[in-house]
Amino acid sequence: MVDTQIISRGVEDKRVIDAMLQVQRHLFIEEALREQAYNDYPLPIGEGQTISQPYIVALMTEALELKGNEKVLEIGTGSGYQTALLSLLAEKVCSIERVPVLAARARKVLDDLHCSNVVIKIGDGTYGCSEEAPFDSIIVTAASPDIPEVYIEQMAGCSNMVIPVGGEYEQTLIKVSKMNGDIKKEVMGGCRFVKLIGKHGWSAERNGQLN
Repeated sequence: MVDTQIISRGVEDKRVIDAMLQVQRHLFIEEALREQAYNDYPLPIGEGQTISQPYIVALMTEALELKGNEKVLEIGTGSGYQTALLSLLAEKVCSIERVPVLAARARKVLDDLHCSNVVIKIGDGTYGCSEEAPFDSIIVTAASPDIPEVYIEQMAGCSNMVIPVGGEYEQTLIKVSKMNGDIKKEVMGGCRFVKLIGKHGWSAERNGQLN
């Protein structure tokens, strides 16, 4: 997977590559789908959510430019696969998941892998995590209609964020860099993610879901 889907498509960060070699993707997928775990596409994980395509995971992770001493905010724990990678690349990971059953499932796998530097919180991730802010990096693993201002506010003075932004079915991956108050946005290409549900994303009512 790493050779044919990650390195061959231009991901160069050695730390990201090493982390993806170390974390076994099949551990985060239900047993019936495990034979597909290392294919280059997303897979369902229940509750209407997915585990992202390996290449997109690598691309987003590389864009954070992690060196090892950062505090990272992850919006959308999901399966916990991205979380596990971040735990190897940063000093602390604060991950927010709105679906309790997914949070519990991810916590168990992460505990089995001894990811002791990960905190998982259950709630509306579109508010970020003000009690842990500021963050050196923010990664959003669900698509928002626009970039929630609260995320910008919770970024540290010199920091990076990666977030998919756009409509219900197609989005653009955006890298946001903050440098001493100045904001720079870079388009990284097209993508497709599940919706970011919450106050500052897609509303639960609009998505046909209960609060």
